[in-house]
Amino acid sequence: MTEPATAVLDNPETEERSEPAWGAVVSLALGVFGLVTAEFLPASLLTRLAQDLGVSEGAAGQAVTATAIVGAIAAPTMAIATRSLDRRLVMWILSILLIASNLLAAFASSLTILLLARVVLGVALGGFWAMSAAMALRLVPMRLMPRAMSIILTGVSIATVTAAPVGAYVGDVWGWRTAFMIAAVVGALALLVQLVTLPRLPPSSVAGFRTLFDVLKRRSIRVALLVVLLVASGQFAGFTYVRPFLETVPVMPIETISLVLLAYGIGGFFGNFAGAFLAERNLKLAVGLAPLLIALAALAMLTLGASPVLAAIAVAAWGFAFGAVPVGLQTWLVRAAPDEAESAGGLMVATFQVAIALGAVFGGLLVDHAGVASAFAYSAIATLLAAIVAFSIGPKRAE
Repeated sequence: MTEPATAVLDNPETEERSEPAWGAVVSLALGVFGLVTAEFLPASLLTRLAQDLGVSEGAAGQAVTATAIVGAIAAPTMAIATRSLDRRLVMWILSILLIASNLLAAFASSLTILLLARVVLGVALGGFWAMSAAMALRLVPMRLMPRAMSIILTGVSIATVTAAPVGAYVGDVWGWRTAFMIAAVVGALALLVQLVTLPRLPPSSVAGFRTLFDVLKRRSIRVALLVVLLVASGQFAGFTYVRPFLETVPVMPIETISLVLLAYGIGGFFGNFAGAFLAERNLKLAVGLAPLLIALAALAMLTLGASPVLAAIAVAAWGFAFGAVPVGLQTWLVRAAPDEAESAGGLMVATFQVAIALGAVFGGLLVDHAGVASAFAYSAIATLLAAIVAFSIGPKRAE
């Protein structure tokens, strides 16, 4: 990278970056891919992992819970804990934690060690997610922010489609520890690319706990977080139980369900790019249309889901819609608080993690007491409310 480009990147007050650092953006996408792959691995390895460690599957499943809880705590506090450090150094450290967590999991001899590994992953996951949007803002011009976030989130889309099936295959053939070793290699590759491509990025502001409250005082931030809460809780209250729905309503065999879930993942991959395309042109439409499509997909499953073909189309559309969600929301939050993008990103990630937990728990209660259809009804209502909020009091033209 030339010195003039580096100088532009190092100036946090410059709103328009003349030379986008696409290599650095791709390195963040690799980091996100490694993190999400590691996050999803226990779900595909749970049975063998639990047997090897001599614990129940329910106990082993807490490895996922530990990562989510720690991630929710790490996200809003990472900018505070690292406020004096160069941002590229912070990303390098988080990638090293990703590698360390996978190695620790690969050599775990007990559930305690496995949970410790997942706690380390939670720190890396929460911190990386919270800072990725702020990093993108300093690596590309503001007008290219949705495109940069789309590239970064491509890592999520690919990991969502590949992590579980590849992890399950590797676990069956070479053992679950090998799967974590491969995840460590992926993290090392991401770190290598980051070492080569990330420019020097000194802290643009001095964050503190008061900064979080100051950011929360901004009306646009509060509205955006409300949309995040509604969309994420609706998504995970309903889609968490998509398999039992497909098994009992359209009565699909497991082979067909696997194909339908693959279609969901592929839909999310393309939805990510569609969300970026729309966000560059009309952010309000991008933020509002995605949850509206989720609501329509959930409603279609409730009313037309007895048809296997229509249920499959609805699931694929749901994946496409949810794939478009993060790009618009991340862009909205960063544009609403460009001076405190790291704190805004941390608040979004924390809200998202809390909403995931609340949505899954609430959806489970609905399924247990009112049937699986009730979870999809809540999903439709929550995401429809998110769309109404976004369209009525969502991002302004200046955001």
